[in-house]
Amino acid sequence: MRRHHRPPALTAAALVGALLAAGCSSGSGGKQSKTGGTDTAAGKATTPRMTVAMVTHAAPGDTFWDLIRKGAQAAAAKDNIKLVYSSDPVAGNQANLVQNAIDQKVDGIALTAAKPDAMKGAVAKAKAAGIPVVGFNSGLDDWKELGMLEYFGQDENIAGQAFGERLNQLGAKHAVCVIQEQGQVALEARCAGLEKGFKGTTENLYVNGTDMPSVKSTLTAKLQKDSTIDQVVTLGAPIALTAVQSVQDAGSEAEVATFDLNKDLVASVQRGDIEFAVDQQPYLQGYLAVDALWLYRTNGNFSGGDTAPVLTGPAFITKDNADTIAEFAKKGTR
Repeated sequence: MRRHHRPPALTAAALVGALLAAGCSSGSGGKQSKTGGTDTAAGKATTPRMTVAMVTHAAPGDTFWDLIRKGAQAAAAKDNIKLVYSSDPVAGNQANLVQNAIDQKVDGIALTAAKPDAMKGAVAKAKAAGIPVVGFNSGLDDWKELGMLEYFGQDENIAGQAFGERLNQLGAKHAVCVIQEQGQVALEARCAGLEKGFKGTTENLYVNGTDMPSVKSTLTAKLQKDSTIDQVVTLGAPIALTAVQSVQDAGSEAEVATFDLNKDLVASVQRGDIEFAVDQQPYLQGYLAVDALWLYRTNGNFSGGDTAPVLTGPAFITKDNADTIAEFAKKGTR
């Protein structure tokens, strides 16, 4: 089995820091998973009540989006905002949800653009209705062209390159990048960046991220078929945890590393089951997206000067620093 020396704490380009404030949970939308912890209060605005719609491409059951929503709810509680959350992984349906928000005459919209072409018309209609739109999480390469006010997220291509460079240091030679949603621009960019930064062989494996037993069997079969694969790269915490099982079932000596966190994933890093994780700080993305709309409405502020995104990652989580992150992960905010 490939064993590795520990690389430096960070290998990515310089990251943009951001002040993270947490507030009490509020808002509306679908059912969330139950995660422990109580957010700390950060004061509350006395500005007039606003309504903000957050519309994402989240798939049902994906715990990553619980972190996004908690950040958004914290900002909403602080800023005297009614938060209306909705999601649909089908791009056309997501665009319809944006139209619903426009019809409700909300004061601002925060959305993800995983399929930018599908969101173009919806964003244009919001602008025509005088509703400011900010982007986050997906669509970094398209937010300005779509006409959004600001963008908060990770440069996935740069994160992928940094990921590949770390694998070089760990001595990996053959990586399979597991993509759980074909055509999703952020996921595709991660694997494209990985190929740029990694000196070894890289190949993509497409799986159905909404069917975890299928993910497990597909990856297990791949590892059984090709014993030269020594690195599994996943693009989400649930996929990573399943990949650990696939490696065991296949009798493979491959290591697993991933993008994105949840509570169980951090624990796996602590145990050494997973080498490392790249954290794009979804709580921060949700918080900043909602807070940005409040700032724009109440003071005319917009981050990035209408020209640059606000980066929230990549931050590498390893066994060396996982204990600190675990404290926040238990609260459901990392």
